[in-house]
Amino acid sequence: MAVEDYRKNHWPNLEEAIDRLLIQNLSDHISVSYAQIYGYVYKCVCQQHSELLYSDLTSKISAHLQQVSTQLQASPTENLIENFNIALTEYLASLQCIIPVFIYLNKFYIESKLNRDLKEDLMKLFADHVAEEHLSKLMPLLIKAHSMPFQVQPSTMASVVKGLHSLRPEWAQLAPALFSSFIPQIHPPAVESQLPDYADRDRKLQMELSMNGFPRLGRPIPQTRQRRLLMAPALLQNSTNIEALYTPTPLLLRPMRRVATQRHMGPVRPQK
Repeated sequence: MAVEDYRKNHWPNLEEAIDRLLIQNLSDHISVSYAQIYGYVYKCVCQQHSELLYSDLTSKISAHLQQVSTQLQASPTENLIENFNIALTEYLASLQCIIPVFIYLNKFYIESKLNRDLKEDLMKLFADHVAEEHLSKLMPLLIKAHSMPFQVQPSTMASVVKGLHSLRPEWAQLAPALFSSFIPQIHPPAVESQLPDYADRDRKLQMELSMNGFPRLGRPIPQTRQRRLLMAPALLQNSTNIEALYTPTPLLLRPMRRVATQRHMGPVRPQK
C-alpha cells in the first residue's frame, strides 16, 4: 500500500472514527464499526505504515486536547474543578474505545520498537496539553475546596485528585495533605521516633473537630467493662455464672452457650 493510498483511503476513515469517539458524550450511543477500524489499522501496520499511523494518531488526539484546554481556559474559576473532571472522564472513556482498535499498532510497533505503551502515551498527551496547562490554577482551588467540606462534591474531588496522581505521581508532592486524603501511602512511612508528634497531631485534630461540633470518634471503654473483658478467659474456664460476663463478641458467647447447655441438661450418660 503506497503512502498515497494510505492518505486517500485509510487515514480519512480512521480520522473520522477517532473524531466521533473523542467528541462523544457519555450518555450518547455512537454507532462505530470497530471491526472496520481494526481492519484499517491491521492493513496499515502490515504495509509498513506503523510509524506514519502512530504520528497521525497522536497528532489528531493532541489537536483535540488543545481544543479541550482552550475551553477550560474560558471556564469560570468556580467551575474549573467540575469542568476539568468532565474533560478527564470523557477522555478516559474515549480511550477505552480507541486503544482496543489500535491494539495491533500497539503490539507490533509501540511496544516492540518504541518500548512504550499506547495508553501511557495517550495519557501523557492529556497531562502535557491539558493538566499541566491548568495545574497552577487548579491546585489552589482543590486545596481550598478540600478545606471547606462539600464545597465540591466528594466524588468530583476524588476523581480529580486521583486523576492527577495517575497522570503525574510527582504532582502529589505539591499538596501532600490533599493527595493523602484520597490516595494511600503519599506520606513517607511512619517512624517510631516520631510517634509523640503523631499523637500530638491526633489530639489537635480531635480538639478542632470537637470545637467545630463534631463528636469524638472514639470513646474510652468503661472500667467495669474493661475488667469484664480482662476476666473473660477465667470466666470461661472457672465460672458457671454466664451473666457475669458482658461482651457482644460471638466467639466468646459460643463456649458459654455450651456450658449453659451442659449445666441444664445434666451430665451426659454413656449408652449401654
